Amino acid sequence: MNYISVADTAKRWEMSERTVRNYCAQNKIPGAFLTGKTWNIPENAEKPGRLNARATAPKTLLNILKVEQAAKTSGGIYHKLQIELTYNSNHIEGSRLTHDQTRYIFETNTIGATDGTMNVDDIVETANHFKCIDMIITQAKYALTEKFIKELHRTLKSGTSDARLDWFAVGDYKRMPNEVGGKETTQPERVADELKKLLAEYNAVKEKTLEEIIDFHVRFESIHPFQDGNGRVGRLIMFKECLRNGIVPFIIDDDMKLFYYRGLHEWSGEKGYLTDTCLAAQDKFKKYLDYFRIGY
Repeated sequence: MNYISVADTAKRWEMSERTVRNYCAQNKIPGAFLTGKTWNIPENAEKPGRLNARATAPKTLLNILKVEQAAKTSGGIYHKLQIELTYNSNHIEGSRLTHDQTRYIFETNTIGATDGTMNVDDIVETANHFKCIDMIITQAKYALTEKFIKELHRTLKSGTSDARLDWFAVGDYKRMPNEVGGKETTQPERVADELKKLLAEYNAVKEKTLEEIIDFHVRFESIHPFQDGNGRVGRLIMFKECLRNGIVPFIIDDDMKLFYYRGLHEWSGEKGYLTDTCLAAQDKFKKYLDYFRIGY
């Protein structure tokens, strides 16, 4: 995916740069994202309709998420997704924030009173994870790229204590070998080539099935391209790809962690363990959709 500037977009669409920036800020240009103070706009983005054009009622989960995201709707499926995915994905990786603390940070942008100590990285990564979810919603319909995956990692880890380490590459591939679950992963010097190969094979498939999305996740985790944050980035990608392919997405709950890890470990010999875990998680997400009366 190639990106162009606000100025180039304004010329192409014959409108002011200010209008283009407003479109970006209002999430009217799918896939547009900020790097610092600069908007990056997909080269193939279509010009939004008139601001006062009559909106079509959203029908799909993705459409509803985009509408609620733009409107900052409280109490809907977007709100539910932000809290549940962030809490569970962070807890799988060792966060000690409670569900209520996660919800409070999202709803009030404050920490709230607590009787115990809180890890600053847990707070920062929680706030960052909310931003990552916004990214996967706004760019759900675009094919996966290295640039997007790196941007997810940069967003997740920015401002953490890891970001202050000279050897920790925020938003870039690992510089030191690492393991996952006691298993060796791809060596740093081979990560770029292996991930390019994985993306090429995956993107060559026009319509992905749930099994193909899970398989990508397993291979991504076996490469383990980043020094830390691979699990959370990988689970965000799975959710995005389900949205993109019209598949009911799912959240791996913290209490499913052992089944999830076993499924990752056994995938090459037995796909049933991880598939069943994801299907169970999908069934739970369907209950959310039923509650909010969203079809699937």
